[in-house]
Amino acid sequence: MAKSKTNTVHALELLAERKNQPEPVMAVVGDEPFLTHAVRNWVIDSVGSSDEPDVEVLDGKTAELRDVLDAVSERSLFGSGTRVVVVAEADPLVKQHRDRLEDYAARPRVDALLVLEVSTLPGNTRLAKAIQQSGLVVRCQTPSSGREVKEHAAQLKRWLVAVAGREHDAELEAAAAERLIELLPPAPGLLFQEVARLALLAGESRRIDTELVGKHVGGWRARKTWDMIDAATDGRSADALAQLDRLLRAGEEAHAILPQLASRLRKFAAATRLFEEGERAGRRPSLRQALTSAGFPPFKIDDAQRQLRQLGRGRAARLNDWVLAADLQLKDYNSTKDRARRVLETLIVQLSDESPAPVAGELLVPAAW
Repeated sequence: MAKSKTNTVHALELLAERKNQPEPVMAVVGDEPFLTHAVRNWVIDSVGSSDEPDVEVLDGKTAELRDVLDAVSERSLFGSGTRVVVVAEADPLVKQHRDRLEDYAARPRVDALLVLEVSTLPGNTRLAKAIQQSGLVVRCQTPSSGREVKEHAAQLKRWLVAVAGREHDAELEAAAAERLIELLPPAPGLLFQEVARLALLAGESRRIDTELVGKHVGGWRARKTWDMIDAATDGRSADALAQLDRLLRAGEEAHAILPQLASRLRKFAAATRLFEEGERAGRRPSLRQALTSAGFPPFKIDDAQRQLRQLGRGRAARLNDWVLAADLQLKDYNSTKDRARRVLETLIVQLSDESPAPVAGELLVPAAW
């Protein structure tokens, strides 16, 4: 029986409140890649009932309609959860097969989920109306008008408060969330990472207030710190060292940079441990699942897989030791700024794909994931 009302929600509202449930057919509409990816992972996490969710991602630029319909009909030999079929960049598929997709949306399979990720889907089209009636439309657009900007800021505020509590066990005060949005561009991905950084800086109090935001959120420096960390974990040591130099010259402290870098590296170390535990238990572990369980946010999983493969299992197994050594050196009572700089530079070089392999006699793990 068709629903009596339309079903449309903004991604920020969906991810903050989590009142909705995934529907048999969904359209994720917009041009904000972080939110699109976050919604995709919310769907997968919501329906997955096993360590390996039954998920297939198709490329909408090349996939044929029969590929999509076959995918929602197939069942994994080993998966136990609801099958999820995601069509990424689905605009070409929708344009070519709109009528057939309208028919499917009107009577979708109830034992599978079809997620169409599109840049646009006007609400007055038959396809949009069919999905609204039988499924869910999730809006991921960036705001354009003044009214939309104001509404978007309010949604960002509620979402950031929820993220702080759910992801980091921290209390983000409403006024601090507002200040954060004032200081940084309204980019959800950037704000997500900044809340993670502030939760680390909050320490045992787990409280993020306006004073903490005002002290540590520096706009350009905040963005460049994350760029430097990405460069370091990608193995681009020359780029990372150049960005570190700019940050330190701009007044950033090495003691503030290390906790952020260490947080990323400890997650890599945890993912490596989880992966190896699965191998020892005789399972076929998933690197993606290990990274998710280690605490990487959904939109960073693809980058994290690439970065962890760049590190290799030999170095990944040593990350906690490297982080501990760097932390102890920075806390040395006579550590000057120059020495603190060298500590970070050494750690960055160790992460580079040009750094030497572990010497003979050290504990090694297999190189391949």
